[in-house]
Amino acid sequence: MWFFARDPVRDFPFELSPELPEGGPPGPWVLHRGRKKATGSPVSIFVYDVKPGVEEQTQVAKAAFKRLKTLRHPNILAYIDGLETDKCLHIVTEAVTPLGAYLKARVEAGDLKELELSWGLHQIVKALSFLVNDCSLIHNNVCMAAVFVDRAGEWKLGGLDYMYSAQGNGGGPPRKGIPELEQYDPPELADGSGRAVREKWSADMWRLGCLIWEVFNGPLPRAAALRNPGKIPKSLVPHYCELVGANPKVRPNPARFLQNCRAPGGFMNNRFVETNLFLEEIQIKEPAEKQKFFQELSKSLDSFPEDFCRHKVLPQLLTAFEFGNAGAVVLTPLFKVGKFLGAEEYQQKIIPVVVKMFSSTDRAMRIRLLQQMEQFIQYLDEPTVNTQIFPHVMHGFLDTNPAIREQTVKSMLLLAPKLNETNLNVELMKHFARLQAQDEQGPIRCNTTVCLGKIGSYLSASTRHRVLTSAFSRATKDPFAPSRVAGVLGFAATHNLYSMNDCAHKILPVLCSLTVDPERSVRDQAFKAIRSFLSKLESVSEDPTQLAEAEKDVHAASSPGMGGAAASWAGWAVTGVSSLTSKLIRAHPTAAPAETNVPQRPVPEGLPAPAPTPVPATPTTSGHWETQEESKDAEEDGTAADRWDDEDWGSLEQEAESVLAQQDNWSTGGQASWAAQTSNPGHKSQESDWSSWEAEDAWEQGWQEPSPPEPPPEGTRLASEYNWGGPEPSDKGDPFAALSVRREAGAQPRRDSWGDDNWEGLEAESRQAKAELARKKREERRREMEAKRAEKKTAKGPMKLGTRKLD
Repeated sequence: MWFFARDPVRDFPFELSPELPEGGPPGPWVLHRGRKKATGSPVSIFVYDVKPGVEEQTQVAKAAFKRLKTLRHPNILAYIDGLETDKCLHIVTEAVTPLGAYLKARVEAGDLKELELSWGLHQIVKALSFLVNDCSLIHNNVCMAAVFVDRAGEWKLGGLDYMYSAQGNGGGPPRKGIPELEQYDPPELADGSGRAVREKWSADMWRLGCLIWEVFNGPLPRAAALRNPGKIPKSLVPHYCELVGANPKVRPNPARFLQNCRAPGGFMNNRFVETNLFLEEIQIKEPAEKQKFFQELSKSLDSFPEDFCRHKVLPQLLTAFEFGNAGAVVLTPLFKVGKFLGAEEYQQKIIPVVVKMFSSTDRAMRIRLLQQMEQFIQYLDEPTVNTQIFPHVMHGFLDTNPAIREQTVKSMLLLAPKLNETNLNVELMKHFARLQAQDEQGPIRCNTTVCLGKIGSYLSASTRHRVLTSAFSRATKDPFAPSRVAGVLGFAATHNLYSMNDCAHKILPVLCSLTVDPERSVRDQAFKAIRSFLSKLESVSEDPTQLAEAEKDVHAASSPGMGGAAASWAGWAVTGVSSLTSKLIRAHPTAAPAETNVPQRPVPEGLPAPAPTPVPATPTTSGHWETQEESKDAEEDGTAADRWDDEDWGSLEQEAESVLAQQDNWSTGGQASWAAQTSNPGHKSQESDWSSWEAEDAWEQGWQEPSPPEPPPEGTRLASEYNWGGPEPSDKGDPFAALSVRREAGAQPRRDSWGDDNWEGLEAESRQAKAELARKKREERRREMEAKRAEKKTAKGPMKLGTRKLD
């Protein structure tokens, strides 16, 4: 029977990378990249090939193998596994890069910062302090070649080949026999003068001085070059001079050197070192200290190295959220670090945490997530949004905190493209209907209208037909002036989604009613929209073949491309309540509607040309629409209505003293105060009308189709019957004045599903007319009953026996 010997190298759970070796410390060790066979995780493998005739070197290599295997410290190269055979030695450590190669790459990329060097030197000095003060070991090989850097940018001390005990047991220091390493020996050992080393750390601190010189100036050519500090920072020069002093007795202990450099104004006294020290001890910190640390961390992340943020800060943030109850404070630094991750790594590390955060009941957590959704929305897939995120976000529409309701509405701008048919066209529209009609905060109602206009292109064709016209019509009746402006601009932004019949019969009547709005900004936008819609209708009227092109998007399926065209045509924006919505919508440049080249209808021959119509968008005087106070403000704010994108309506996140104060001071651009408008009885009646709309059931209950126009009062002449060519005879008077008198005398004001108009007394007049009509009907009914009774009495004959007397 044959027995085959197993190859230990082939059975080793790690394998060398086919790439060329990275080098390593001067000596017999060669550094290779490798990976674990089972998981593919990267490692570094130090390889020593045993050769005959070099037994002394082999013993040094075996001693280094043993030292690295037994020493455990965060700043010493981490041992993972090893292999020792008659032919070779393999030491497997964490994946690292030699310091020399790392610094060269960072300098070439232009990313090397002094903060990074300060923390790296701090780690090496701390490792030396551990060896000397805690283990009584002398490293005896501190140099650039003995330092390595892991993927987080942490410096690790290696090169333990020539380490020996400071207590004298085990013999003296081993002989190196390598000139490249002997140049780092202190002068008391190199000149052979016999001077005794006064302190056990003196030789290693001299070598630390050589390392500092090489970090800032490059490879050390000779020991005499240490006299010139070169590029060493001024704050480090005094402490460096102590290290390379000729007297070994004055060289400081590693612990004392750290203390000196951490003093105020010292080289290692900076935010980066403090952050790293806190992260090393975060497990024993108090919750209040952790909260303060995470709150201040995001301010400093921009100045920290990218690798450090990805591989050291991020794991601590995730751990703090999972097990430390850090709460919402980790969100800002978490998303800031997330910018450094690739798409796949972001999906693996950040998205699971985000999904879990959305189910939190912590209001601070929820509002932070909504505010920063722009940073992670592109990494969320549609199934995750619809099943794990939107059901939780939906609760924000019903929250009692106005700031959460506001942020929830604005987050729909980002979520809408990823929502499915039911969530977008049913659930979301149900909440939008309730918010627009019943929310007591004007800015929330305004932003609901704005958001609906922006996501209108994502809605299905049936939902657009049922919702958009009714929603924007209702917005034009809002007592909050910016909401009325948003309603007008909502029509403009979605102009391509309406048929020509809807434009003529539904939209233009609503817009025309706003031409006499008390607010100039509303009137200006209404006139612009009217001219644009009229131009569109007129172009189709002159060339009916354009009808199909004009209505091509009306019955089209939901498409995000249509929204871009609407935004560029209307140039609308929300400017009121927070920067997120403004940022998203102002990305489309504002473009004025086509109003300068509106084709004029030809004037029939023989008729005088009509007088030119004044342009209301840029009035020179306030006229009878504005009060005297508004006329005074018009001189200062002549262009305020045209730059509504630049106004700042404030934010609900900033607590106002009262709702009235928010309404009076919504604009910082000098807009006329309209507190009197909100106190107007007409506006109160509109609020009561809105509250009667039960929006939770369906859109149809509140946003109804406009009722058909009532026939004109009796005696009204058609427009074609008037003599438009010249003045009316004086004996006939003004026909419009007569019509106005008749309307005031007998006709009831027309009411439709858009709600009452904004003019004073209209609602009271309507109620009086209804009450009078009901009283007349009751009176007529009573008279009819009395007449029937009287008729029965007169026609009554002889009564039969047994019959019941009816009267």
